[in-house]
Amino acid sequence: MLAKTFSAAISGVDAFTVEIEINATGKGQPTVVSIVGLPDAAVKESRDRIRSAMGSCGYIHPKGTTVVNLAPADVKKEGASFDLPIATGMIAATGIIDRNKLARAMLVGELALDGGVRPVKGMIPIALHARKSEGIEALLVPAESAMEAAMAAGKLPVYAVRTLADAVGFFKDSSRFLPVRQDDVPDFHGLSFSVVSRDFSEVKGQGYAKRALEVAATGGHNVLMVGAPGTGKSMLAKRVPGILPPMHVDEALESSKIHSVMGLLPSNIPFLTERPYRAPHHTISDAGLLGGQTVPTPGEISLAHNGVLFMDELPEFKRNVLEVLRQPLENGEVTISRAAGSFTFPARFMLIAAMNPCPCGHYGDAARSCRCTPPQIQRYRARISGPLLDRIDIHVELSPLGDDVLLSAPTGETSSEIRRRVVEGRKVQNERFSGTGIFCNSQMEPAQLQRYCSLDQESMTYLRHSIRELRLSARAYDRILRVARTIADLKGAEQISTQDLFEAVQYRDLDKRMW
Repeated sequence: MLAKTFSAAISGVDAFTVEIEINATGKGQPTVVSIVGLPDAAVKESRDRIRSAMGSCGYIHPKGTTVVNLAPADVKKEGASFDLPIATGMIAATGIIDRNKLARAMLVGELALDGGVRPVKGMIPIALHARKSEGIEALLVPAESAMEAAMAAGKLPVYAVRTLADAVGFFKDSSRFLPVRQDDVPDFHGLSFSVVSRDFSEVKGQGYAKRALEVAATGGHNVLMVGAPGTGKSMLAKRVPGILPPMHVDEALESSKIHSVMGLLPSNIPFLTERPYRAPHHTISDAGLLGGQTVPTPGEISLAHNGVLFMDELPEFKRNVLEVLRQPLENGEVTISRAAGSFTFPARFMLIAAMNPCPCGHYGDAARSCRCTPPQIQRYRARISGPLLDRIDIHVELSPLGDDVLLSAPTGETSSEIRRRVVEGRKVQNERFSGTGIFCNSQMEPAQLQRYCSLDQESMTYLRHSIRELRLSARAYDRILRVARTIADLKGAEQISTQDLFEAVQYRDLDKRMW
């Protein structure tokens, strides 16, 4: 007897439909199950899990030869998420449940040997795909993943199943089962993903760096902080997510989808509510940063999408790892090509990088002498290429703190006070770029730069002089205009002033003095 149902698989950060056909002859010995359609080892092993799960729930395994086809047959199928639909289809092939109802449903879940249904990765993209699929009237998912699915499934009913018997019971009499209601999903603004609250008021001194980070957070600009060890670079970077504007629902869904694919969403939080913060170690490979494996999965830069990517000790990263950042910093996405195909992952993040001025870290420090030779300092700084520096909008130098500052109590502004100004600045940008697909000043294209960054004669003269003196590239010129536009937005000004340009240029001259 032939039965059919649907499941879904992940490709990159999106899902695609997998049609599952089961043909059970019901005759002959021994009992044989053949799975075709390019299954990987995990899918092939489902035969044994399904046999044990069916036996534990009291269902008879079809006799004779049972052929399971996973279509499309030319796309490789990976993972254990097909256990539940295959098992349910095999039971339907014996005539126990309504095959027509099964053919209008999508099922996802891994089976335990006792018949329990375990959660799988990528539930958010699967639910987003299911809501757009024609002919799908119900989505059956593991109970632990039901909140994730319900948040993304829209009007498509989502049913939580804990065991194989629950799934079979649904197709026998669905009236006994209630879908997960949207009201059951926690309120988006009532959740908190942060475990530790870090506040800018805890940082002593470094007012110049705090101002630079406020400008960067308002316009979504990339930042490079240079300073001796102990000047607060890491401390400042960890507090940047606390001043970024809150994510709106679309941004939260984008970021949550990536974390869902990687299985990084906590079971009690179905989606991200605060901007991601990722801090990879400097020993990371280019595949770990961009995404890799035979079938590529998202890397650290995609996990930081709509959030912050902090790269401490920037020159210690491998040169090839740093250079692969160029495309994501420019385009907000990364494309990876493998034999299995080409995959594009979103990667629109705010880069915060930190480094020492020299290998020992004390170059220019009046209190401590530098032990590095000029060639050592040159080689250390040369690990960061000019094209990469050009893509970092704001360069900040942090000075060592004096004894009086270290021994005094912190007196700076709180993160909430800074965040209030950042949010107001972002509101101006949201109104300016409404309907264009641009979210902040750092994403402006040449057309927007020409329209929104016009300068008066005095500002043009000053900028021309700065370009000549600092020998700035065309890309650096664009970055200065974007930063100046953000500084003006923080003041609520429509026109960029010479003072705004002066501050923006100050954030660009460090690389010319050091490199």
